[in-house]
Amino acid sequence: MRWVFTPRVEEYAAAAEPWLLADPVRNTVPLTVLHRCRAGMFAENPLLGWLEDENGTVIGAVSHCPPYPLLLASGMPQAALPLLASDLIELDRAVDGVTGPVEAVETFARSWWRPERCRRAERLYRLERLAPCDVPGSARTITTAELDEAIRWFRRFHEEADPGSTADYAPVVAARINREELIWWEDGGRRVAMAGVTAPIAGMSRVGPVYTPPELRGRGYGTAVTRAASLRARESGAAEVLLISDLANQTSNSIYLRLGYRPVGDYATIHFG
Repeated sequence: MRWVFTPRVEEYAAAAEPWLLADPVRNTVPLTVLHRCRAGMFAENPLLGWLEDENGTVIGAVSHCPPYPLLLASGMPQAALPLLASDLIELDRAVDGVTGPVEAVETFARSWWRPERCRRAERLYRLERLAPCDVPGSARTITTAELDEAIRWFRRFHEEADPGSTADYAPVVAARINREELIWWEDGGRRVAMAGVTAPIAGMSRVGPVYTPPELRGRGYGTAVTRAASLRARESGAAEVLLISDLANQTSNSIYLRLGYRPVGDYATIHFG
């Protein structure tokens, strides 16, 4: 086996995209990252790679778009991950974290030269049948005039979900607003919750982030905006509607189950010290 690396998006796509598309549900995040790289995002020092077996067949993929963690695709042989760590060390690549399927993430982390500082346990869900909910208010697409406010909500979400993150959310939020991927839930003319939903890629859309300010929680707004985003995905033609949750947030996980989401697999993000 050998890893091949490139900063060039289309070179990576030509090699890795067909392999990723063989399982678009479990590889929803790598496919979304590829889509955004093609749109000109994550252009600051990207490293994109694929794994080849002894016959030159692609059997894995990885992407690193700082300041985000190293992203491991689903379905790779575990034996390739120590080799990946060794190759990245040889390249003197600065990797502050790793994310992906939990077993793969743990295998890579054991081979990395820096110790684990903290981790986030996550679960990938797939929507089966969308359940109704009865919550005051209505959904509305976020507009370009609301960019600054949406960035503030994104920042608050990540301050809770990923403390210490140094990412600049402005380009991501602006691009998602332009694609009409962000939704407010409003009650009485007041913004009370926010959710994102990706445009369909390979027949799948992913809901997230979902955020309700702490002072407005416990009123069903998170449920309502998640349902609105899920419905938007279905109406946009997605055959699969997915989301990734923080397993430490029992409230969110119970909401997703009540709405009709079912577990697909467990993922993790590990940050290094």
